Amino acid sequence: MPSIPASAEAAAAPAVLSLSGLTVTFDTPRGRITAARDVTLAVERGECLGVVGESGAGKSQVFLAVLGLLAANGRAQGSARFLGTELLKLAPAALDRVRGAGIGMVFQDPMTSLTPHLTVGGQIAEVIRRHRGVGRAAAHATALTLLERVQVSDPERRMRQYPHELSGGLRQRVMIAIALSSEPQLLIADEPTTSLDVTIQAQILALLAELKRERAMAMVLITHDLGAVAGVADRVAVLREGCIVETGPVAAVLKTPRDPYTRTLVRDAPRLDADGAPPGAAAAPPGSPAALRLTDLTVRFDVGRGWFGPHARLTAVSAVSLELYAGESLGVVGESGCGKSTLVRAALQLLRPAAGRVVWMGQALADLPQGVLRALRRDLQIIFQDPLGSLDPRMTVGEIVGEPLRVHAPDLDRAARAAQLAAVLRRVGLTAELASRYPHELSGGQCQRVGIARATILKPRLLICDEPVSALDVPTQQQIVTLLAHLKRESDMCLLFVSHNLALVRQLCERVLVLYLGRMMELAPAHSLYTRPRHPYTRELLAAVPIPDPDIQPARLARARPGEPPSPLSPPSGCVYRTRCPHAAPVCAERIPEWEELPDTRRVACHRWRELP
Repeated sequence: MPSIPASAEAAAAPAVLSLSGLTVTFDTPRGRITAARDVTLAVERGECLGVVGESGAGKSQVFLAVLGLLAANGRAQGSARFLGTELLKLAPAALDRVRGAGIGMVFQDPMTSLTPHLTVGGQIAEVIRRHRGVGRAAAHATALTLLERVQVSDPERRMRQYPHELSGGLRQRVMIAIALSSEPQLLIADEPTTSLDVTIQAQILALLAELKRERAMAMVLITHDLGAVAGVADRVAVLREGCIVETGPVAAVLKTPRDPYTRTLVRDAPRLDADGAPPGAAAAPPGSPAALRLTDLTVRFDVGRGWFGPHARLTAVSAVSLELYAGESLGVVGESGCGKSTLVRAALQLLRPAAGRVVWMGQALADLPQGVLRALRRDLQIIFQDPLGSLDPRMTVGEIVGEPLRVHAPDLDRAARAAQLAAVLRRVGLTAELASRYPHELSGGQCQRVGIARATILKPRLLICDEPVSALDVPTQQQIVTLLAHLKRESDMCLLFVSHNLALVRQLCERVLVLYLGRMMELAPAHSLYTRPRHPYTRELLAAVPIPDPDIQPARLARARPGEPPSPLSPPSGCVYRTRCPHAAPVCAERIPEWEELPDTRRVACHRWRELP
């Protein structure tokens, strides 16, 4: 860590991190690109600065420049001082000491940041030995203490495990432990919760808030989630196209934003208390036929336990029954691994169910010949989670979007095909000029619009959206959800919307199904579920949703409950949620709860729902 001159100690202590006129550029074959321009800000001891903005705003590049971690074609100019010492002019060896002993970094994707062939304990101990100069035994003991501090369950066992054996939430806790191992005075967390479920996200944010308070260290939280900023940050800086457009106390910026761009971010942030979806077909007339009906749908997988070990049977979806009516939008929510994606893929017969029936417009899909099912697929379309990975990189946008016409309407002449292509691109907000582009030339939001155009060019009667916005920043999420709502209204199609973002689900869906470890917990009209949830798991999910209000969110984070779902390979007996449920009773371990229908058309599977306040 850099030494501080005596004169500086005598004067007022310098900011832990101070940036002045920091500009970051990259030299590319198409010329020089400016990722950040004239960034000036400071972070004091014991303070958390939230840095927000859309993807590509330059948030991460600013702090990678501070750490000397820019790509080889990157260059940083200006000033970046850590405890008064200029970082941009330090020799590599000196900068490496600062990175280890003075500044800790938590990256967005812990799986790619951790070394796959080293155990968790080995990786933490290696950092401790390098920067503290202690022996193996002391490093091991310190690593164990750190894992306990970041609330890793069964830390002795986790020390012996490898990164791939841990859940996403546990891997992120390990990353935080590594960042804390050198007792840094500044912790930079770059989108630390983006890839996590809402419950685990709340736990990680609560942990960061606790660590900041108890260690009085400076912290930078880089995120596009204003709810995360509201719960942890003291001040916030808003970046747009590499420039700071607004900065100030978090309450002032979130409640009375001055810059038009900040106002847009605040307006577009999804909220649980926002108006829900307008009434659709959720309250279908008694006796009206369902467009899609799932009956006791069960999906199982054989999972290998090694090259020569026995196979295990995993039940990903267990006895799910539901109906979806014409013009209705149904949200499917739950944590990762709860069976959401498996359920909708089985509904489309992309996976073969082990049991149960899928009936579409009166036809049992499993009974149909392949040719008939193939023809029926023009009415049953899906939008995938990864907007870029789901598009063929060798095809242009026009070829990708037009392919369903080639398959399902081969007799359509070229002029009619071109007209339909132009019309659907307009409908999803893309210009005709993009038809000649390739997926890698588009933004994430544009790629997802291409996926929506491809899925809707045939005007399907059922559109399944499998986490369609989870990889996008908040303003783009809002645009895509608004587009989906518009398409549903104008075509009267059914919409099955899979997401772990409950605030977005409320905006779009008239009913919501809650899944946990492949089982149905609650199915209810959206307004009823959000205003008076009956199942304890639904309550836990809603309590974990970040709210972009600094008067409310810190207290919500403080109430975040620890724990992760058990392995689906060995689910608990009786009610699968009982090991996390604060209201569990002996009966919950003995019997699987019945699926009960309530007077308000809600259904719930809980032994004790009548006793809950």
